[in-house]
Amino acid sequence: MSTTLPRDQSRHRPPPLPEPRGPLSAAVLALLRGPAPDGIPPPARCPPYGEDLQLALYVLYELHYEGFQGVPDGLEWDSGLLACRAEIEDRFLGALRADVPVVASDTARQALDELQVEPVDAVGSVSHFLRGEGDLRHLREYAALRSLYHLKEADPHAWVIPRLHGRAKAAMVAVEFDEFGAGRADEIHAQLYADLMADLGLETAYGHYVDAAPAEALATVNLMSLFGLHRALRGALVGHFAAVEVTSSPASRRLAEAMRRAGAGAAAVRFYTEHVEADAVHEQVVRHDVVGGLLESEPGLEADVVFGIRTTTHLEDALAARLLADWRRRDEGPRGP
Repeated sequence: MSTTLPRDQSRHRPPPLPEPRGPLSAAVLALLRGPAPDGIPPPARCPPYGEDLQLALYVLYELHYEGFQGVPDGLEWDSGLLACRAEIEDRFLGALRADVPVVASDTARQALDELQVEPVDAVGSVSHFLRGEGDLRHLREYAALRSLYHLKEADPHAWVIPRLHGRAKAAMVAVEFDEFGAGRADEIHAQLYADLMADLGLETAYGHYVDAAPAEALATVNLMSLFGLHRALRGALVGHFAAVEVTSSPASRRLAEAMRRAGAGAAAVRFYTEHVEADAVHEQVVRHDVVGGLLESEPGLEADVVFGIRTTTHLEDALAARLLADWRRRDEGPRGP
């Protein structure tokens, strides 16, 4: 692993473009480098949750965040790239709607209550595994992959603020204010995560671990960008935000215990202890005022809120299954001399 950057310097330089993982992502990357390639392979030929499509979508979404080194800022709204992104989004969103059906009787309260039911054996839980069996190697790998999410924590959710009204907007801003450090740069949760990474000896630069991230990790990040960039999906973004806040506190408690048990430093522990306390409060605000306020003013969005909650769980479960399978296969393999 490379050395870390000084505090507050990790996000000042856009990341380099990642390596392609197939013809679709190769064509998208070629479009960003210019001149344009002969054509973009149809996204319909790509598995919707596969490496090639998820990387292509991740790259296109990043034009709305930090961008990339050597890529002109003006390409953020390039019509050709937006048309390409729309086709890829349709493929991803279509798969999600097929895999996560929502029926008329489903309610947001029911979907949120489901999140609070802890599994009896916790076999598929990353936080349970890390607390019970994980070592620093597992924790460092997990932290590196989750950096794609946590180093932009709260950013995609901010896009929903101008699309909310009244009680929902006021509550959303209040929670986001905490996520962004309550006015203190060193308390921004993305900065706290960079501190965690530095504590674990990881590179803290934004987007540094893209090439190491499996499709399942990219998909969890792409989901909140998909919801955030589309006004029509504002209910789903609120559902995503609610799912994150409801599940964060118990999982963060386990991860804080995992960090302590493995001998990680204070900054690594603090990121999770901060979320134990903050998200326990945020959960109630989001449940009653953000979700409740949204559905009070726009009751027709309930199915979208449920969809956002359940797709978040669907993709997080897929990532957990991938990580646990990889770790167990590696840990059970032959040992070196």
